[in-house]
Amino acid sequence: MRIHLSVVVLTGAFISACLPPQWGANALLHPTRHAFVGSADLPHQDISFRSDSLLLKGWLFRAAEPRRGLIVYLHGVADNRRSGLGVARRFVPKGYDVLAYDSRAHGQSEGEACTYGFYEKYDLARALDAVGADRAVLFGSSLGAAVALQAAPEDPRVRGVIAQSSFSDLEAVARERAPWFATGAEIGEALAIAERRAHFRTADVSPRKAAARILIPVLLIHGLLDHETPPAHSRRIYRALTGPRRLLLVPDTGHNDVLGSEDVWREIEAWLANVV
Repeated sequence: MRIHLSVVVLTGAFISACLPPQWGANALLHPTRHAFVGSADLPHQDISFRSDSLLLKGWLFRAAEPRRGLIVYLHGVADNRRSGLGVARRFVPKGYDVLAYDSRAHGQSEGEACTYGFYEKYDLARALDAVGADRAVLFGSSLGAAVALQAAPEDPRVRGVIAQSSFSDLEAVARERAPWFATGAEIGEALAIAERRAHFRTADVSPRKAAARILIPVLLIHGLLDHETPPAHSRRIYRALTGPRRLLLVPDTGHNDVLGSEDVWREIEAWLANVV
């Protein structure tokens, strides 16, 4: 089973020596919004909840009794909750409820700016409130993985994190994605503009820093051929973790195909069985 997983898109339009830094800030804050047509093709409950006055929308897929737990799927940048259908198809028959929702500024959820976890980690808490969850495992992909790692130490209901292809620090990945001809000063100015417009601090968007406060089990997954967010990011997070941890580096895979192997899914399922 292959799930489409969006990446942290900080590409050519992000920062350029030929373009105003405002353009780079806009590209960072306003990823392309991909709405979907229709609904989920699995039985589900439509979920709506508010966070920071924004209305966020999602789907809750219920498992038959006896239920084993709740998995919250967090999608990548410029993606939406539909990419969580694959997780629901796999885990609902195994007894897990699955919640997938559109992150702020994505899909059908409200919001103008993506802050890469700065505010999104608190949206996760409101999502758990909305479904009355007392515990959950977070399954994040790319941006969603970074959000999951930043949310984990903030909410005791989070009992485990599966983080696929996360970045370690927003500023680090932004500088890696900038065009080679962009100067450090131009990158810094674009980041500063983004901070002022969205009222957040890029230095605080750091799964690596959050990792030092995570005491619950964490499974990090990264493709060894990931050139968009290199595996060094997950390695940095792994070194910072102080609780139970595992780093699964998958040969011959990149950013979007790292979950394409049944062997990887068996590893995930075995890890999950020991957590819930």
